Amino acid sequence: MPPTLASLVHHSALKLTVRAGEDRLDVPVRWAHVSELADPVPYMEGGELLLITALKLDAEDPQAMRRYVKRLVGAGVVGLGFAVGVNYDEVPKALVEAAEREGLPLLEVPRRTPFLAISKAVSAAIAADQYRAVTAGFAAQRELTRQALTHGPEGLLAALAAQVDGWAALYDASGAVVATAPEWAGRRAARITADVERLRERPAPASSVVGGPDTEDRVELHSLGTGRRPRAALAVGTAAALGTAERYAVHSAIALLTLTTERSRSLHAAEQRIGAAVLRMLLAGEPDHARAVAGDLYGGLLDAPFRVIVAEAVSGGDPLGGLTEAVESAAARSGEAVLVVPEGERLVVLAGDGGAAAAACTAYAAGREKARSAPEAQPEEDELVVGLSAPAGPIAAAAAYKQAEQALSVARRRGRVLVEHEQLAAGSVLPLLADDAVKAFADGLLRALHEHDATGRGDLVASLRAWLSRHGQWDAAAADLGVHRHTLRYRMRRVEEILGRSLDDPDVRMELWLALKATSSD
Repeated sequence: MPPTLASLVHHSALKLTVRAGEDRLDVPVRWAHVSELADPVPYMEGGELLLITALKLDAEDPQAMRRYVKRLVGAGVVGLGFAVGVNYDEVPKALVEAAEREGLPLLEVPRRTPFLAISKAVSAAIAADQYRAVTAGFAAQRELTRQALTHGPEGLLAALAAQVDGWAALYDASGAVVATAPEWAGRRAARITADVERLRERPAPASSVVGGPDTEDRVELHSLGTGRRPRAALAVGTAAALGTAERYAVHSAIALLTLTTERSRSLHAAEQRIGAAVLRMLLAGEPDHARAVAGDLYGGLLDAPFRVIVAEAVSGGDPLGGLTEAVESAAARSGEAVLVVPEGERLVVLAGDGGAAAAACTAYAAGREKARSAPEAQPEEDELVVGLSAPAGPIAAAAAYKQAEQALSVARRRGRVLVEHEQLAAGSVLPLLADDAVKAFADGLLRALHEHDATGRGDLVASLRAWLSRHGQWDAAAADLGVHRHTLRYRMRRVEEILGRSLDDPDVRMELWLALKATSSD
């Protein structure tokens, strides 16, 4: 504890006597300062015990003393020491009344106690307090290190919460709560996830303070990691501002968690290299070799159906980084394996079917889709498209990868963030006809018929559409057109003559029907 006025009063060698403000002696003293100026306020910082002899003051003038004491209180002076036997034999009544009125502690300093002795006592007490804080800080650092080595981040958080007499929480790269100590702090940690998100947008290292008089506690947030994007964040909640010893403990926790984070990053890079090898073997049709290389790291992923996810960045920014964080964080929280392989502007993910990682991918894409479709949305600088395969096993990994690429291509063409391959199988091929290349083919195929109809010598395009829609039934198609069936037969012969293709060929009929569908909206 820092020195207080009470500790100075109880100091047996100083012989100080309280003349006013007995109920405020527990206030800390930052320094003892001697000043005989009539107005020492410009030289005060707050927290001082001011020592005077009233050499330049009319200490018996009530109005002057009220003004003097009022200014001292306004400047943050915590106490006034008055030496008797120098200029005044006793503390003047006007000064005592002014101090009582303003609530300023007033101490009588006997003649045999030099101001230097008081200054030395304050200095020694401050030094002792700082030494205790540093010693406690080193002890906290040893305990935090021991807990981190034996019990991991959870043990470190528990030790930190005990050191600061509050709570602590660890957030992952996505801003989700990973661990808290004590357990009851989970709700408080969850309330400030928005503040953690804002902190993560700033380059590391970064810190901020949230909370205030209307909240349960004061919370300090600190980013963890040395890269451009913070890898994690630490929250420390306390009832009041941290003291010196508590500050040492927090800084030690930040250093240890940052070290753990950077070590995890190196391990993660090694895991990614193994994952890339496993993926290459799966796509090469070597599932047995892939299992052998995967070992315990990815072996569980290959024992159940998985989905292949192929994501691609279509503009600037770092959309793949955000998707990676979402998928890996979800997998870490659920304890499931996920294989993430960056490939330049692409990202390939193998995630368990129905697992948290696959769900996080679809949720991330849905969030971006919703944000992009909002009325007030601005064009994104970090656009993303994602293709998701159907569930598959190791033997069918190459086919699943192809499915994901097909879904990715459709997503890109339709302007969607994510498309699942199962949606293609359950949907219609007709939306694919909106492709510019298909429309160009259709226009070229039907151009001669449109040119014929433009001369007014018959309606071959409409007749062809009616005949194909009726599967070549002459009477039904002629009825739809309101013409005789012989007229329709003549028109179909003209179609064959103009196109130089036989309508008896099913491939020709298919191409003509698709061409008509592709140009029907023109």
